[in-house]
Amino acid sequence: MRRRLLVQVLAVAALPLFVAPAFTAGEGGGGGSGGGTTQCKKGEVWDKKKNKCVKPQYGMLDDDSIYEAGHDLAMAGRYDEAISVLTLAANKQDPRILNYLGYSHRHSGRITVGLGYYEEALRINPDYTLVREYLGEAHLQIGDLAGAQEQLKEIEKRTGKGSREYGMLSEQIDHFLRS
Repeated sequence: MRRRLLVQVLAVAALPLFVAPAFTAGEGGGGGSGGGTTQCKKGEVWDKKKNKCVKPQYGMLDDDSIYEAGHDLAMAGRYDEAISVLTLAANKQDPRILNYLGYSHRHSGRITVGLGYYEEALRINPDYTLVREYLGEAHLQIGDLAGAQEQLKEIEKRTGKGSREYGMLSEQIDHFLRS
């Protein structure tokens, strides 16, 4: 489970930043007070260092915070917002960032663009099995069963059949074969 949704940025660096509401959700445990949700006003973002909503300034978020916010937006089905946030990362070669750029583009219907991000992430880290799972799902979306099965074999080679990624992709392949 994710513990914070930090920021939603709708414009990039050279343009004025327009920010939609940002949320932080405390999950019980991890030393937090747990359970509460804070919503920032439009035009503000959550600053975890200051523990409050602030006016955004370019460069104020580190790549880990950008990744976390982009991931949370993608998982919430807010793909275009996730892409806007993830493109602000300083390290354009971070496989985590590339993975969720791929995921967000793929789920927005831009499967070919998503494939490119997945391939780049794997070029940098061939052992990143979550990318391989998502890449396999993308292959299924375009009807490429062999490509999906190839990724399943790669996941098995790296983590075995008991991994979450193996199970998820295997289930997607089975569903594809039944339909």
